[in-house]
Amino acid sequence: LRAHVARYVAARGSTLVPPLVLEELRSGADEIVAGAGVDPIYRDYVGVLLSNEAWRAQLATVPYDRRLLLLPKCLRVEDRCPAPFDEFGLLCKQCGLCTIQDLQNEAERLGYAVLVAEGSAIVMSLIQTGKIDAIVGVSCLSVLERAFPYMEAAAIPGVAIPLLQDDCADTTVDLEWVWDVIHLTADDRTHRLDLDALRTEVDSWFEPASLARLLGPAEGPADHVARAWLARAGKRWRPFLTACAYRALQDDPSAPLPDALKSIAVAVECFHKASLVHDDIEDDDATRYGAEALHVEHGVPVALNAGDLLIGDGYRLLAACDAPPAVRAALLQIAAQGHRQLCLGQGAELDWVHRPRVLGSADVLEIFRRKTSPAFAVALRLGAAYAGAPDEVHATLERYSDALGVAYQIRDDLDDLDGRDAPDDLQALRPSLPLAVACERATGAPKQRLQQVWQRAASAPAGDLRQLLREAGADDRCRTLLEMYKEQAIQALPDLQNASLKGLLRRVIGKIFRVEIQGWCSEFEARNAAGGAVGAAAAR
Repeated sequence: LRAHVARYVAARGSTLVPPLVLEELRSGADEIVAGAGVDPIYRDYVGVLLSNEAWRAQLATVPYDRRLLLLPKCLRVEDRCPAPFDEFGLLCKQCGLCTIQDLQNEAERLGYAVLVAEGSAIVMSLIQTGKIDAIVGVSCLSVLERAFPYMEAAAIPGVAIPLLQDDCADTTVDLEWVWDVIHLTADDRTHRLDLDALRTEVDSWFEPASLARLLGPAEGPADHVARAWLARAGKRWRPFLTACAYRALQDDPSAPLPDALKSIAVAVECFHKASLVHDDIEDDDATRYGAEALHVEHGVPVALNAGDLLIGDGYRLLAACDAPPAVRAALLQIAAQGHRQLCLGQGAELDWVHRPRVLGSADVLEIFRRKTSPAFAVALRLGAAYAGAPDEVHATLERYSDALGVAYQIRDDLDDLDGRDAPDDLQALRPSLPLAVACERATGAPKQRLQQVWQRAASAPAGDLRQLLREAGADDRCRTLLEMYKEQAIQALPDLQNASLKGLLRRVIGKIFRVEIQGWCSEFEARNAAGGAVGAAAAR
């Protein structure tokens, strides 16, 4: 069966690029099961084999000292095992009763980190530290199924070897298979993108000295105001995405980033910071980044001019960057198209401000798509264009950004509902998805009151309004929509044939939306306690 899966992956060639999303695994497993004449009951097992084979080549390129071997403690002889537990898992006493000792010793000899634990959150913590670039895991199918979303979210190369039984005690595994996988290597070595290091580097581009080098010396008061605003703290997701897209499409991920890319990334932030200046004026918001908004600090005329200057600086940086003329033209076209779409989205919101009316959830989502998504698309596409990406990559980035931008705005609206952001769209009575959803779901007097709020015919204290929205189930529905749009972003990725870019975009979703790691195997702690383990800690 493994050979059949290998032939299937080889036949698909570059069209099967990891990380495979769940639907890709299911459809591929169905094809393999049908082609091999295997009982459909083995579909999940075939799905594991398919994911393994898709990752195999990339796993081979990861150095041994950047890999983790994860073994289940149920490989031990439970009634006779003398090993205690700590918060990381089982501490093998090298008694020789089971296969854990041999596998651990050989893996550690090669340079692996080894854990004998049941998929605990410590595994994801290790991934997030950047010290682990690949995982070889042994476990039962049920744990592998629960672990898959987190592995896929991290877009980390992984090979999973199912146990030969799943009764959680005194289990066995195909030792030859495990031995072959842990020794898998290749002459060529590539490294996963270090997103944390890249983000730190991008942040450094907005220090005053770096901005002066890229933009030239400030020429007057307006320039000083604009530069100070550009350097002001922010998440800087957009220039980070530009750098990520370029880096992922390069053959040498360790090569220094060119100055032209830095100019392009700074241009992206110029456009973004200009849009914030204009948004704050249009929305009459007094604060930004926990301080006075630019128009409050300097007055509306100065702020408007600073925003316009930043837009000019953005286009100036793109037009002057060190790239072939055709590439520079493409960069300018991408930025101009995104600029236009963003303004149309903001225009739809301003139209509602001047003509208040009840908006449905579809109307609000369309405003999000036109107002927020273009910024993500521009950021990613500019990096890809500078790297020479073909048209099909740009089409995928557009679909991905459409969904990502909407999800990002839904998340912001949920933060507003929780009262975590100030000022917020809900309190300011701007188009809000929770308000739209609640108005659609409410009945009777609550619906009438929400309609009046939409039409600005009545006001409600922020606390009362939030209570109305929760009573209508708006929070739960918005969380469902958030997950739906995140999934849409993931589903845009299967067409990508560049594994680095595909993995990067999958990991970006986890970083932006702070994917939470849940416990996987409740049996782990119960058996630890029953076996008299010491120092055990819950893997929640």
